[in-house]
Amino acid sequence: MRYSGEPLSTDTLLLVVETGNTTTSMVVFSGSECLEVHKIPSPSLSGHDGISRLLAPVLMKYPDLCDAVLCSVVPSLERSIGDSLRRHLTGQVMQVSSSMRLPFMLHYNSPDTFGPDRIAFCALSQSLFPEHAVIALDIGTAITVDVLDSSRNYLGGLIMPGLYLMASALHEHTARLPLVTLDRQETLLGYSTVECIRNGIILGCVSSMEGAITKITSWLRKEYNEHDIKVIATGGSAPLVASMLDCAPVVEELAVVKGTRLLFELNAHFLG
Repeated sequence: MRYSGEPLSTDTLLLVVETGNTTTSMVVFSGSECLEVHKIPSPSLSGHDGISRLLAPVLMKYPDLCDAVLCSVVPSLERSIGDSLRRHLTGQVMQVSSSMRLPFMLHYNSPDTFGPDRIAFCALSQSLFPEHAVIALDIGTAITVDVLDSSRNYLGGLIMPGLYLMASALHEHTARLPLVTLDRQETLLGYSTVECIRNGIILGCVSSMEGAITKITSWLRKEYNEHDIKVIATGGSAPLVASMLDCAPVVEELAVVKGTRLLFELNAHFLG
């Protein structure tokens, strides 16, 4: 995929919309400064009216806002959100995709299927750690692991079910197991069915993440001679899981949003 160097600098207002499977974030930036964050359930955005109602107070508060960028992993919402943004804003409305100019080299057999959220997260990871190999963990509805080397090359990744998908699968595909809420366990082993499910899911997730990070770190050292490796985590379950990992990753709540902003800056000049 196309590679570009440093992003452009801008102090103008920008609206970033990140649409995930569970939550949509709407964030206003002035340059790199985050001014305001709104989070709502993604299912509530179906239809143009729902999006317009969410946009209205933001545009009233920031009348100079004219540009926006969308990062969406929900195809059913992409068109309606994009249309609403173009209808209400007078500037550029961009959507994150693998065809953009990227701050890293994306080596992927099917780049069109590489998730926009993964693209944005990799962009931020490269920006935060430009001279390091990076293992980027997005621990949300699904868990993705993406790896960059210190020369800005994308090396590959992993995808696995997130905590709540595991909990839902146990509940939906068994006759008697309940759907449980997930928070940090107080004991290693459970003493009730609810505790056994919760502890099993969380311990299984943490253990699998630890194993993956250990194997990837060893692989980076052996195959790419990378010895200064950073681990960064984002996603709804990142605070819980990351706090239990031995590697103590950097947790960045708005990683995808911030990466999306960087991609807008990087592409605004070329697409404007």
